[in-house]
Amino acid sequence: MAEHQIKDPKIAFAYLRPSCVLLTKEPTSANVEALRGHLRSVSDGALQQLQDYILFPLRFVLKTPSAKRDGFVQVVMEAMTYVLENTCVRSWDSLRDVFSELCLCLCSPKDPGKPTMTSEELKLAVLRCLDTLLHSAYGDIVFKLYEPSMLPGLGAAVSLLLALAEHEKARGVQLASLKCLLSLFLQCDCKEEHVEPRKDERYLLGRALATFLPGISRALSQAISGDIRQGHAVTVKAMRVWYKSVGLVMADEQLPKTDIDRAAGDLGRVEELVVKRTPSWRKTTSQRLAMVLQKIISCTSAHPHWRIRLELVNLSHLLLSQCSQSVGECVGPLLEALVGAINDEEPEVKSRCNTALNEVAQKGQTNGGQDFTDVLSENLHNLASSLPRLMRTSDDQRKLFVLNVFLGYLKILGPKVDAVLRSAIHLERISKALMQVMELDVTDVKIIEERTLKSSTDLGPDLQQVPSQRKYFLYFTDERIFSALGQICRMLGYYGNLYLLVDRFMELYKESSVYRKQAALVLNEVIVGAAGIGVETGNTKIDCSGINQSRTNQEDLKSSITSIIEEYISLSNWLLPTVSEALEGKLEITTSFVPNNPERNSLQLLPASKTPSLHQLNSNIWQICLQLEGIGGFALALGTDFRLLLMTSLYPVLEKAGDESLLVSQSAFNAMCDLCKACAYSSPKEMVIKNSDYLLNDVSLNLARPSIHPHAPRVLAVMFTHSDASLLPLVADVVQDVLTALDLSYDQSTPQFCSVLHLLMKALVRWFPATMGHQKPSSKETQNKECVNLRQFLLDYKKQKELAEGIGVQEEDPNELDIPPPASAPDEDMEGPAEKKELPLHIQIAKDVMERCIHLLSDPNMRIRLKVLDILELCVCVLCEREDELLPMVHRCWPALLHRLSNDDPLAVPRAFKVLCVLGDSCGDFLRKRVSKEVLPRLTSSLMKQAEISARSRPIYTQTLAYKLQLAVLQGLGPLCVKLDLMEADLDQVCEACLPYLSCRQPIKLQEACLSVFRSLMELDGDMCWFTLNELFCPVAYEPPHPQLLPVTLSGSDKPRNQFTDNVLKLLQEFDSPQADR
Repeated sequence: MAEHQIKDPKIAFAYLRPSCVLLTKEPTSANVEALRGHLRSVSDGALQQLQDYILFPLRFVLKTPSAKRDGFVQVVMEAMTYVLENTCVRSWDSLRDVFSELCLCLCSPKDPGKPTMTSEELKLAVLRCLDTLLHSAYGDIVFKLYEPSMLPGLGAAVSLLLALAEHEKARGVQLASLKCLLSLFLQCDCKEEHVEPRKDERYLLGRALATFLPGISRALSQAISGDIRQGHAVTVKAMRVWYKSVGLVMADEQLPKTDIDRAAGDLGRVEELVVKRTPSWRKTTSQRLAMVLQKIISCTSAHPHWRIRLELVNLSHLLLSQCSQSVGECVGPLLEALVGAINDEEPEVKSRCNTALNEVAQKGQTNGGQDFTDVLSENLHNLASSLPRLMRTSDDQRKLFVLNVFLGYLKILGPKVDAVLRSAIHLERISKALMQVMELDVTDVKIIEERTLKSSTDLGPDLQQVPSQRKYFLYFTDERIFSALGQICRMLGYYGNLYLLVDRFMELYKESSVYRKQAALVLNEVIVGAAGIGVETGNTKIDCSGINQSRTNQEDLKSSITSIIEEYISLSNWLLPTVSEALEGKLEITTSFVPNNPERNSLQLLPASKTPSLHQLNSNIWQICLQLEGIGGFALALGTDFRLLLMTSLYPVLEKAGDESLLVSQSAFNAMCDLCKACAYSSPKEMVIKNSDYLLNDVSLNLARPSIHPHAPRVLAVMFTHSDASLLPLVADVVQDVLTALDLSYDQSTPQFCSVLHLLMKALVRWFPATMGHQKPSSKETQNKECVNLRQFLLDYKKQKELAEGIGVQEEDPNELDIPPPASAPDEDMEGPAEKKELPLHIQIAKDVMERCIHLLSDPNMRIRLKVLDILELCVCVLCEREDELLPMVHRCWPALLHRLSNDDPLAVPRAFKVLCVLGDSCGDFLRKRVSKEVLPRLTSSLMKQAEISARSRPIYTQTLAYKLQLAVLQGLGPLCVKLDLMEADLDQVCEACLPYLSCRQPIKLQEACLSVFRSLMELDGDMCWFTLNELFCPVAYEPPHPQLLPVTLSGSDKPRNQFTDNVLKLLQEFDSPQADR
């Protein structure tokens, strides 16, 4: 296209003249379009020489008084834009006239101060043309726009553009008007070439814009704080126009020229518009700008869109670097806004902020670094003073921003944080602010309700850390806020004096129970930060050395950690009640050895006559958890050097791992995992085994002093969980101490000792796995065997009949002589009586524990009886391979167990029945007669009696103890019958008791359990089951295979379909399936 363009101006003039004349005579859209088409055939050089001639008809049709359609004006604007894009405006008169005419197109004819109510497309076309005009202004003529004589016209244009940016609903028009303002202020950032003003020209521009600064600030602050639906681009552009304008008017480089601010020549009334930028004017303007700035920062600092936060960083950087002396009142908020972005989640914002802070900090050093540090320190003090109020009244986004500002100040100060903290006022304010902000919400009842059903003592010995419980705070809910607070504490520890911080927060820890949990939280993070763990320093620094490192050496760290751990594990802070049952006997003892300090112990240790509230118990649980988290963090901070502190800290941690509170036990387990990582142990099991010598020594000593150390059994219990069989020889003596202590202090410590014995037996079962019971052949194998033995049965029957008739009495069957000797005939019996061999250690321990269970089965406390039944079951599992040891013990415990089965609470009977099933699996023949005579009649009668109730019950019945007892008995009765190989009479009794549960009126699970009983009975006596079921309901009539045979009539044949039909059919189908297989 460029090759065919007209380059000769004369030829171009002749080519364009008809179109221009026609447009002047007939101003129509078609003629404008024709002119536009011809303009594309003319080169830029020719257009430049013909610029005024071409613009004349376009400007002329705009000036005609007749009404014009929006479409026509829009086409004219597009044509003018094309001309201005490809030419330069070199005449001031042309620039001024076109500028004025374009502004007239934007204003309302009736009210020139307001924008016209035209279409969005027309406004965009006019604004695009205006922007192109300002870009096409050549040389210095554009600066004549900012002379005092042009202030009225310039003011009208600025007002129109600001009104469009503030009130226009169309986003495109808003953006276009803001871009025009940037171009008008010579601050456009587009890719085209721009006029770069010199220093005196910047002064002229700043003086002109000073007149409009109030209106610019008001309108743009409204646009910036407008509806979020306007989009981030409008907000970003409005912010850019505002801070570029302020940067021009309030630039520090123009301060020396304020004395020569005066109007040139006789301006008349226009002179009133000229602003004298005197020192007093600057001070007043700075104060007003500070208010506008606060409004802008409040609505953009925590904005969800990162580009707006990035623009706020640019705003702060420009004003701090160019106007810091002129806008003194704004330095604090600007620095706060800049610092608040130092931890922004968007990497680009964070990087730009670090760069800006480095430049601002370097400038502060160049102009006197002490002043900059003083500003930061003062801002930090003011922020710490207002932090509690802001955390109570602001939303979470604002809270996060404020904390990021706090953290940013610490990062910028770097090593100078130490100097700030040496000020008693600063340290007091910061520490008290953290105490108030980090106050925990301890009103959650679930914390107490969650007991150790499957805590660290029941978990496998080598599991990874369990997720820690989320902390709830009074003044915030967002996890990011807690993370920011942790970063602040770590940064204090990283840069501050560790001894000073530890002393201060330990003082608060001891001062009042109100601060104790917060102080522990802060101390934990301070120590971790002092070790350099989890500290994000970034690249920000205000010292030229550029070395941002923790100055705490390992010895100082170890000394501080030792003192904190000693305070944490002191009796007054460690042995706190976490469940209400703890006060029955232990708390009365605990108060006798704690130092008499009523303020210190007002929350944790109460008189024995007073029961702690839920709030107090929650508070105790959280305090212990925080102290455990601290010990784990301290270990990670010290690394392998923490091994020297294991002797004092491992025992208390294990003690809490066995706590009844789920939260405490999980926190202790996590602390154990941290200790393993720090001390280079592969697992908690290895750590416990390697340190078992002094742990067992402490346990043995503390078992002898239950009044002072009531929780020693917990440590032993946790050791059993996190160890292997190699621990058994070491722990044998301690186990005897436990059994002795149980005998001597039966009333007080039985629950704890039972927990220890339970975990001991679980460990023995895990360490020495045994094969339970005798494997029964499968039902298919049994049927095949019966088929094979049928011939032998007939032969034996024939032989017996012949013997009865006296035939073959003298003959002997040689097969009868081949009776094999007993397989179990021991060699030692042939040698005569010998000394009894010493039992293996785990067998002896299991016997000793089972001995205690015999006595404890009759304990009046239900919880103890249930625990003892569990222990008894585990003892049987350990002794099952030693029948000579097991059977005498079973004989001795049978009366107590029978009492539990027959006359105990419904809660204990299912557990006792479970023990009976395990006994049946281990010593079936031994128990057959006892179960048949003493247990089975009571169980069957109970089942029959309860069947009537459950058949008439509603769905809520499944939540009752009676239902759970029925279900447990039915689920275990079938396997028990198989293991004991009960006789036919007993099987009839069981069958009769279970028949009612085949009814469809019974709860579903009871029906399923009853079906399992009949399946077990099929293995023992299939014929009896088949006849019993057909008596209940017979689905088919059995015709005799020969006419001479009598028909077989079962009583169930004549019965109609009933409530038992469905389940009976299921079982009878299972009878048929094996026959089909054969």
